[in-house]
Amino acid sequence: MSSDVAPESVWFKSSYSEANGTACVEITHLPHTAQVGIRDSKVKDGPALVVPAGVWAEFVAVVRNI
Repeated sequence: MSSDVAPESVWFKSSYSEANGTACVEITHLPHTAQVGIRDSKVKDGPALVVPAGVWAEFVAVVRNI
């Protein structure tokens, strides 16, 4: 569950998320583990994907170049 990954207060949405909230992804940096948590903002109590911070950075770099 995403609450097991990080407290609610540290999750944040991208500034590129849709204003109507229909397609939003939230992330949180987990500095003590060098990982990033990723979740669906509409299912805050649902599961979270946790990936190494470097993998997340590579993903974001690729998406920015599309």
